[in-house]
Amino acid sequence: MTTILVTGGTGTLGRLVTERLRADGHEVRVLSRHAQPYAVDLREGGAGLDAALAGVATVVHCASSPRGGDEQAAQHLLAAARRAGVGHLAYISIVGVDRVPFGYYRSKLAVERLIEQSGLGWTVLRATQFHDLLAMFFQGLSRPPVMLVPAGVPDQPVEVAEVAGRLAELAAGAPAGRVPDMGGPEVRSFDSLARAYLRATGRRRAVANVPLLGKTYRAFRTGGHLAPDQAVGKGTFEEYLTRRFGQG
Repeated sequence: MTTILVTGGTGTLGRLVTERLRADGHEVRVLSRHAQPYAVDLREGGAGLDAALAGVATVVHCASSPRGGDEQAAQHLLAAARRAGVGHLAYISIVGVDRVPFGYYRSKLAVERLIEQSGLGWTVLRATQFHDLLAMFFQGLSRPPVMLVPAGVPDQPVEVAEVAGRLAELAAGAPAGRVPDMGGPEVRSFDSLARAYLRATGRRRAVANVPLLGKTYRAFRTGGHLAPDQAVGKGTFEEYLTRRFGQG
């Protein structure tokens, strides 16, 4: 089996990708800012990155931050991967990065383009939002007595373990370029997802749908972040909520 480096290997997705690859018999190195022996901040690069990549055949790039720095991190990673002779880099991106003018999405699209132009063998998988992300979002929105959600916005959340399985499968194979998107099983309104979260957590809140302004909101409202033709995920949001909170 090959030696595979997973960046962001302690995160929500990266941890599951690491577990899947190890279960399949691969030697896996986990790279993150605090995970020894490969504690590296990709935004800074440095000798630690070269050491982490020595002898690595494949990189699964899961490290990402909405707070910025993804492009700089990718440049450091790609340069080090070329020096190390890495044959395959698999990257997780987001459905709609080329359609929704949201800052974080634009950064993810820029990283995709850096990877495509890197000279390395590459695979890019775009997925819709994870159930975990929606739960975190709704946790914040449900703090006030009235839960305000963006009006008219649909979503298609997907189970992170399913994305991890698909990404691990792709990483173990040959470079495949841009592969079909991966979406959750249902396209739902934010309103219905928010109400499902409230039921599962036992919180009593009024839900108000608030119209917003701007190109980003319009793109989300018209479904630029959805993949209805690739609704390949199986786990529903209610099933995730039941598993996490004990009731649906």
